[in-house]
Amino acid sequence: MVAFVVLAAAGCAGSAPGAGGKVDVVTTTEILADLVQRVGGDRVSATSLVPAGGDPHSYEPTPADAKRVARADVTFTNHLLLEPQSLIKTIDANAPKDAPNVSLAEAAESYGAHVIPLVEDIGLDVLWLGLRVRGTGKARGATRTSSIQLTATKIDGPGKLVAYLTESLGQPDLYFDSSNPADSTTLPPAAHTHLNWAFTKPGVYHLTLEGKLDNGRPLGKGTFTFAVGVEPHQVEPADGGKATVLDDGHTDLTVDLDSGQVYAYSDAQRVGAAQSVVPAGRVVIDVPGKALETVPDDPRFAFLGKAGAQIHQLPQAVLGKHVHGEIDPHLWEDVANAKAYVQLIRDTLIEVDPQSAPAYKTDTDAYLRELDELDEYVRSQLAKIPADRRQLITTHDAFGYLASAYQLKVAGFVVPNPAQEPSVDQVRRLSETIRNLKVPAVFTEPNLAQRASVLTQVARDNGVRVCSIYGDSFDEHARSYVAMMRHNADELLLCLGESR
Repeated sequence: MVAFVVLAAAGCAGSAPGAGGKVDVVTTTEILADLVQRVGGDRVSATSLVPAGGDPHSYEPTPADAKRVARADVTFTNHLLLEPQSLIKTIDANAPKDAPNVSLAEAAESYGAHVIPLVEDIGLDVLWLGLRVRGTGKARGATRTSSIQLTATKIDGPGKLVAYLTESLGQPDLYFDSSNPADSTTLPPAAHTHLNWAFTKPGVYHLTLEGKLDNGRPLGKGTFTFAVGVEPHQVEPADGGKATVLDDGHTDLTVDLDSGQVYAYSDAQRVGAAQSVVPAGRVVIDVPGKALETVPDDPRFAFLGKAGAQIHQLPQAVLGKHVHGEIDPHLWEDVANAKAYVQLIRDTLIEVDPQSAPAYKTDTDAYLRELDELDEYVRSQLAKIPADRRQLITTHDAFGYLASAYQLKVAGFVVPNPAQEPSVDQVRRLSETIRNLKVPAVFTEPNLAQRASVLTQVARDNGVRVCSIYGDSFDEHARSYVAMMRHNADELLLCLGESR
């Protein structure tokens, strides 16, 4: 699609800003388009690629989108892996070379934006193991549209080692299989994903993982050791030195774009703490007896062995393909971050249309005052919610900034990403959370109504209200960022602050 989109846009060029027409701005989301329009006023035409009510996490671009980008004077994305890689590639491949192409979430820190990590805590009783790419790799020629290849150059052990992803409808997708040498997969920069790791026989396994950029530059390799159904502290790691046993928490086998190293990035030594680097050659990953699973009676899983056979497996935990970064991308849920976006937008518009600088500054100052009033309104409304009722349970993990800025707590969500289907364990834990915390309400998102059935049913089963707040997009009842945030504040107070 990206190759076709580039061809479709060949020969197009952005118009001259301010020369008898408006500055043509293309954004990825409705929220960004609204912010741009408020700064630019009638000197700007701002439109969103993701349509009204669409999901920016999963939107796939079209050739028509590429043509719109090719005509743009300015493009704004949120990024931090909010948008899918295909959408980012379409923008970067088709945006005119002399037109600013700004990633707001990544550039707004210099304007005072506050970013928070995207924390995942599934609470498994075995290690949660994934794959990750860290760093930007700019010195090696990487960009945000690069693909980093992770190849299993060598796998050995007493049985088969298979790393695979279970998609949302249960279809397995093989990443590494020791019966197929040199299997590989790709990830974008600063991303990670979750996998199942299956072992058909107990014993000691070694996996050598090698990274390579799509421009051909090597990124190093490392060998990881797995102790499957055996005492991990008695297993020698690949480098023969002192082992670091990883047996709990969250770990990713990681390729580092900046250092050119392959290592484990893990919080297993201090569960709940920030992840830290463990050299591949020292790693021993514990796959204990309690990780035993039965091969499903389903021909799609025949690669694991005969139906009913026992295998050891570290679970994927989050059903469906789930690629994201280390930073929560939903910055706008804190009004102070939206103010940083607005100032960055102002300066970008002045860069392309300097003759209108006074007007951009005047409109921005007026909008910033309105955002200050909005911030105070949200803060004062949410301050009325009693401390023991400030628990937020939502459809997906999009409200960390709202909670952080306005003293709420994200108590739970159905899935981290709205493109996923919840597992049975996720639904069970959600029900337990609602009961244990005695929450009075849960919150769905208007644009994810079809994804809200699980949360709605869980709420009904537990006798709590179902309310609605906005996360990633607008609808006919809220057509601006200010209206969206005022609604969220009012709805949270109505549903959490008042007795039923």
